[in-house]
Amino acid sequence: MDLKLKGKTAIVTGGSAGIGLAIVQALTAEGVSVTVPGRNKTKLDKSLAGLSNVSTVTADVATAEGAQSLIQQLPDTDILINNLGIYEPKAFTDITDADWLNIFEANVLSGVRLSRHYFPGMLKRNDGRVIFISSESGVMTPAEMIHYGVTKSSQLAISRGLAELTKGTAVTVNTVLPGPTRSEGIVEFLEKISSTPNPTPEQAEREFFEKHRSSSLLQRLIESKEIADLVAFLASPLSSATNGAALRAEGGLLRSIV
Repeated sequence: MDLKLKGKTAIVTGGSAGIGLAIVQALTAEGVSVTVPGRNKTKLDKSLAGLSNVSTVTADVATAEGAQSLIQQLPDTDILINNLGIYEPKAFTDITDADWLNIFEANVLSGVRLSRHYFPGMLKRNDGRVIFISSESGVMTPAEMIHYGVTKSSQLAISRGLAELTKGTAVTVNTVLPGPTRSEGIVEFLEKISSTPNPTPEQAEREFFEKHRSSSLLQRLIESKEIADLVAFLASPLSSATNGAALRAEGGLLRSIV
């Protein structure tokens, strides 16, 4: 299907691995020119090698200085994908103020700062897409990482609030809620919380869904491409009637029907 995205520009934060990289691949395949900011130029170049229509900016957009550096180097974009995010399992009583501030700045303020700059330009042109990559944890906060769930709930609120400002325009703001998605980081996470000593990746994944995500209908990790395909559609003109939405791609883990 032609998503009619040829000639568009996009910024994808957290685009050097996992869901972010899959989004970059999906967008470039549709003819989008994508910019990926990141802290480590060597890692960026290695991750994005072989992809056409991709440029990089060395900037840590989890910080105010990094976000400003990106904005100065790339003052405008058609599509903004706020995908940057960090997570860690940690007992609630062990989450320090520094932990809270660090995860909030990376997961929430990175998207706030970039949206604050790029969103007004989209409204002025009467064209654009802002997409936040949240998580099912924004609806069903996990006990093992409450601080992460809070940041993902915050993204839902920001996205819906921005969407209210698009009334009568061709700009849309939406959020995607992936479920547990395969990546190097999540495999390590599942092994860390497994009750089996030195589990294989398969054992850790099976136990995770049996004990921690039993409501999942998929009962497996989601592949990054499965999320990226939805994001590419939302970034396209074909999704023009979808605005202010929280679109679930969590494998049926959430039991509510809305």
